[in-house]
Amino acid sequence: MKRLSGLKLLEEREGVGTPANKGDRVLFNMRLFLNKGAEVRLNETQATHLPKEMIRVVDGATLIDRTIVLGRREAVAGVEHALLGMKVGGYRKIRVSPHLAYRDKGIPDLIPPNAVLICEIWLRDSVSTFPS
Repeated sequence: MKRLSGLKLLEEREGVGTPANKGDRVLFNMRLFLNKGAEVRLNETQATHLPKEMIRVVDGATLIDRTIVLGRREAVAGVEHALLGMKVGGYRKIRVSPHLAYRDKGIPDLIPPNAVLICEIWLRDSVSTFPS
């Protein structure tokens, strides 16, 4: 993973296949933790409003299947940047500074303003949106 100020790779397991690039449609799961270790229950909160097909439970943790096109700013910058270069089946654990996450706004009742986050990301699928 290319270094970006405010993003630190903590752990990585490589997947298989072609690395995800800008413009690719990716399917991923993510867990969020505050820097001190408390899990942000964003997945559980969102799961109450989503179809069951989008939800998976792995080792007791609720995960939501999220789909974005890389480069379109459909996820916070730190997560999107971490997905670049990942291969299907891969895993990355990253530390994200506030300016690459939820900044000084946070998410009321979930993420405080200026929070440093630890993100665990699993890439489930990647499809190039560019013709071969």
